[in-house]
Amino acid sequence: MAFENPTRDEIREILQQAGNIAVVGLSDKPDRTSYMIAEAMQNRGYRIIPVNPNAAGRQILGETCYASLKDIPEPVDIVNVFRRSEYCADVAREAAEIHANVLWLQLGIVSDEAAAIADRSGMKVIMDRCIKVEEAITQPDRSGHR
Repeated sequence: MAFENPTRDEIREILQQAGNIAVVGLSDKPDRTSYMIAEAMQNRGYRIIPVNPNAAGRQILGETCYASLKDIPEPVDIVNVFRRSEYCADVAREAAEIHANVLWLQLGIVSDEAAAIADRSGMKVIMDRCIKVEEAITQPDRSGHR
């Protein structure tokens, strides 16, 4: 059976319930897409947890960056992935180990293997969708201002 993303209503519910979003592949460079999207989500009231082994221990968007998902000392609701498809299965395995609720592969990223791993672990899976765009479409402003 072909993969189908959750419906917009299901995505709305996922985002309403989300607190912590671990962003795998978050760059510390403000001109990178991952940084801009994570910053926008942070400005909308979500807690962003950077994951990038090249920036581990440093601050990105005012938050401590971790080398891997397993290093994050608190629960993660959504694992938002900015890595090429061939790395996503490993990310999905780590997301399963930390009992994340959702594996979200950003726009342009598809991995049937990662989706299968996440699905077997009870995670919801979203692929080839931009979390910022979906959030803007489905959510009222969480930050308290428009």
